[in-house]
Amino acid sequence: MSYQAILPAAGQGKRMGAGKNKLLLEIGNVPVFIHTLRVFENDPECTGVFLAINPQDEEEMRVLLKKHQITKVAAMVEGGKERQHSVYNAAKAASGVEVVLVHDAARPFITRDLLQPLEKAAREKGAAVLAVPLKDTVKKADGNLITETLERSCLWAVQTPQAFRVSSLLEAHRKAEEDSFLGTDDASLVERLGKEVVIVEGSYDNIKLTTPEDIYFAEAIIKKRSNK
Repeated sequence: MSYQAILPAAGQGKRMGAGKNKLLLEIGNVPVFIHTLRVFENDPECTGVFLAINPQDEEEMRVLLKKHQITKVAAMVEGGKERQHSVYNAAKAASGVEVVLVHDAARPFITRDLLQPLEKAAREKGAAVLAVPLKDTVKKADGNLITETLERSCLWAVQTPQAFRVSSLLEAHRKAEEDSFLGTDDASLVERLGKEVVIVEGSYDNIKLTTPEDIYFAEAIIKKRSNK
């Protein structure tokens, strides 16, 4: 079976404080988005990747794709104001496959062994997400007053990729656009249509690089993997 991947990569990364797109920052002398793309580049089941980008980054990204021999980027589409809009623009460009995987370009530590079960689950059920069980106790609060301690055993921290039948993803985005609904992730758009979304257990290494502190964790993961 084959799939295509969508990588929203148009964010400005203000919380990273880098003064440029955080995906262009280097970890181990390789830009973040190249680390991410290499996983899909090396997966024979991936037939193409659609990058949703900020046009001002296009030239630099194209140079880096060539330098690092990334060949599976089928198209660069213009990103939208919100991540959701970027994914929708890219989803409309995907074709010729039943399943697409939507993955944060700022999650460079996804591994191929997680992609196959995720794709299979989406093909069978229509939609699937990677997630890991929460480790911490979670409190619900009103301001700074705790109102409830949530049962941790049923709580999951959702990651990407999130995998969908293309038809379901497009339907969910069309409905969200009609309703001016902005979701927290793509799965939430599918959920509001009453469709099932299943969980495939992910990895705690599959972190999203958001703040400067995350770079330290990223370097630690790279060191850990290089020592194996």
